[in-house]
Amino acid sequence: MEPSPWYEHRVVVQPYHTDYAGIVWHGTYIAWMEEARVNYLHDSGLTFADWLKAGVDLPVVGLELKYRRSLTLGDTALVKVHLGPPKGVRMVWHYVIQNALNQEICIEGSVTLALVEVKTRRVLRRLPQPLQAALEAMT
Repeated sequence: MEPSPWYEHRVVVQPYHTDYAGIVWHGTYIAWMEEARVNYLHDSGLTFADWLKAGVDLPVVGLELKYRRSLTLGDTALVKVHLGPPKGVRMVWHYVIQNALNQEICIEGSVTLALVEVKTRRVLRRLPQPLQAALEAMT
């Protein structure tokens, strides 16, 4: 299966995203990645509430980031995300964060989510059909 197309999410760097020198704090990128992923799912017809109603939680079980360049106060970040091919009971999301002005890559990363049943906290071997169908439609 081919990976899904890139979804793009823009963020203007605000003072609360930065350290005292006006450089984006490293943890901010992770928050932007999650925001882009949640928006991508929402725009594809899947809200986080839909997952919870279906009894599915998606805890982060892996995170990898490569910091290449910094973004600074006033820059516009272009957060690109796509869903990779399924890996068993895990979903792998891939990210590139660029400076929107010059397209320079600032961050490359991935986040791996496990599929977990909300009540028991046990790993799910299969997604409920409506969720599976919605994810397949994204690719």
